[in-house]
Amino acid sequence: MFVDSVDSDIAPSGTLLGLLQRGRGDGTLHALAAPRAEALAALRQCVLHDPRRDWQIEHRSLYYARLHMELDASLDDIEEHLFAPEDDLPPGGDCEARTGLALSVLGHLASYENAGATELLRKYATSGANWQWALDELAVRDDDAGLRGLGPAVLARFPRTEQGDADLAAAAREAFEPRPWRLWAEDPARPDQAERLRRVQEQGCFDRWQRQLHSQGPRPGWSVREVLDWAQDGHEQHPPAAREAAAARCLSAVAGPADREELIAAARGQRDGARAAALRHLADRGDPDALDLIETAAADPCETVAEAALCAFARMRSTAAIVRARQWAAAPEGSLPERLTIVAAEMLACCGGAQDAGAVLRALRRTVRNEGPDSDELWPLVDGVGRLGVESAAPVLRHIYRETASSQLRGRAAGALALTDPSFPAGFAVECLWDCEETTRALAAEYAATGDERVVERLRRLAADPAEEAGVQSAVRGRLSPESGR
Repeated sequence: MFVDSVDSDIAPSGTLLGLLQRGRGDGTLHALAAPRAEALAALRQCVLHDPRRDWQIEHRSLYYARLHMELDASLDDIEEHLFAPEDDLPPGGDCEARTGLALSVLGHLASYENAGATELLRKYATSGANWQWALDELAVRDDDAGLRGLGPAVLARFPRTEQGDADLAAAAREAFEPRPWRLWAEDPARPDQAERLRRVQEQGCFDRWQRQLHSQGPRPGWSVREVLDWAQDGHEQHPPAAREAAAARCLSAVAGPADREELIAAARGQRDGARAAALRHLADRGDPDALDLIETAAADPCETVAEAALCAFARMRSTAAIVRARQWAAAPEGSLPERLTIVAAEMLACCGGAQDAGAVLRALRRTVRNEGPDSDELWPLVDGVGRLGVESAAPVLRHIYRETASSQLRGRAAGALALTDPSFPAGFAVECLWDCEETTRALAAEYAATGDERVVERLRRLAADPAEEAGVQSAVRGRLSPESGR
């Protein structure tokens, strides 16, 4: 019925490896019931080969660290991975993607007072390529004495040259966690180290002030024609410089009623960069011709123009825009650009009323059928069927929940199921208590039926877990309190 996930690195959802890669609660439950060797092999594959589609928004480290403890796994594989020959390659490789997840897992293990994990992080911080990540993990978990001991080795990475001092200042300034740098700068046992850090940080502040004072960034002239020319010039560069949004903001400052005809002409013209900027500006201002211009531009063969038209429409929230979205979403298949009908359905999902439930559901089914369970276009549609309470969406939401490789999208599907599927509290909500995403665990803490004996035990463990997020623990304690009545 639906297109399956096409990510070749993700195992099928019905396998132990596939469940663990997706971060599903059932992954932990199945791993604990499986032969230990099989579970360890699957866990190793996940930790050493990050399965996330986007490591910046998806969470796995606490999920894998907890399973690592449950299985009493060794740190040998992680150590071998961190100090593999690839770690000695020249800078420029994607060391964050290769080692980031493993370092984060070690950080959570250190939170659980695993001394071996702390020592491994210290060792990698002094000699590994991705040392900043390891240092950030230690910054929120190690004691002052342990962090002070790392100072000489970290500073030795930066030669005492002008460039070395500049690199040191940048590293201190860009550190995610400043605590180690503050300890090193205040270490009375190493006055030379403290003096060097103070000097390079002062120079870094002065250099930043100089850069701001003499900024050479692109600046358009202050007329409608000059702003449009500036946007077009960016489009014609190689590679193109996307200036449409910035140009639209400039137009909002310089354009007046007398410039409307010029902007309409630009939005219909052949200069793609200027056209995109004019479309964005007219849509933001709610111009009465904007919707017709967007419909025409969405079919343009130039990707810049078509994308600008869709983005401009997605930003609109007027009644006229919602009425037009209903027309576009209901258009016969193939009569309008497919992306335009999808963006229209997304607007209805976010801003529509009960009368739009059918259109949003049709768009959801069509997107899953054509694009599969990992399409980014599913996010607002999933939220929409939940917001509108479309109970007939439950089957497709369950499919997305099971199959998507995105733990963030799965969490949204769980939220929609909580509002549309009466079986959710006794079904997926129980599994979600072990999910990798904190928002999904918090949702499960609110909805999971306590008739399952595993639920109360899991809630108590989450409430007492020092590594659990505050939002989850708040939801859990609210559920466990006598006043909850649930």
